[in-house]
Amino acid sequence: MRFEFATANRVIFGAGALAEVGELAKEFGGQVLVVTGSDPDRAAPLLSILKKAGLKSKVFSVPGEPTVALAKEGTRIAHEAACDLVIGFGGGSALDAGKAIAALTTNGDDPLDFLEVIGRGMPLTKPPLPFIAIPTTAGTGSEVTRNAVLASKEHRVKVSLRSREMLPRAALVDPELTFSVPPFITASTGLDALTQVIEPYLSKRRNPLTDGFCREGMRRAAQSLRRAYENGKDTEARTDMSLVSLMGGLSLANAGLGAVHGFAGPFGGMFDAAHGATCAALLPHVMAVN
Repeated sequence: MRFEFATANRVIFGAGALAEVGELAKEFGGQVLVVTGSDPDRAAPLLSILKKAGLKSKVFSVPGEPTVALAKEGTRIAHEAACDLVIGFGGGSALDAGKAIAALTTNGDDPLDFLEVIGRGMPLTKPPLPFIAIPTTAGTGSEVTRNAVLASKEHRVKVSLRSREMLPRAALVDPELTFSVPPFITASTGLDALTQVIEPYLSKRRNPLTDGFCREGMRRAAQSLRRAYENGKDTEARTDMSLVSLMGGLSLANAGLGAVHGFAGPFGGMFDAAHGATCAALLPHVMAVN
């Protein structure tokens, strides 16, 4: 048996963990690019903590799923603001955009130089800016993965910018940040998280470490996904789903995914469909074929 397991340098999990971000961020830089989702006002508590810690911040909002063009724009802003640290605060879109911007800021402004499938697939030659991932949804597990998924409208496909160097310096997972997520997004992201503990468990690259995460993740999703959907303030259910998302990220980054995500990438590039809902629609059919 031979396998490799790599993840974020540090994982901090727990209710109220956001309060630790100030001291954590000071270890890496002083000028922060904060990459948020479509509503940058949700990042107000984070910005307040950073300010109290003596850090300066520049906010870059991601209105939807990150695109090649958006990554280029974020990189330009990071250069202009002389940022030496990137924090992604939001769902998978904000985290993926933040990872891409951190990598491009030090390696070159054109994502097509490094993207898989549609780009030149060049390796990163310089370490990205330090990146801290703070998820506010429970779905993608992007806080502990080594890739950033970007959509190319020109090619009508989603592809990855990928490197071991892109693993976050720290993942700060605070389940309380998910309490305000509306039911539809809770369901969609939760089904993505569930898919991401099923597919690695069936992968040819599975290993004893990822198997443990997958089994525990499936158990927690089974008992808590519907509860989180029906009652967003259910602390135990929200905590479980944040764990499922984290475990899915740990697993997929080290054991891979399967046909559900293989189809979901092209579908997401061609149609305006929520990624988690797409995965949910595909999952029973892929399972039946398997």
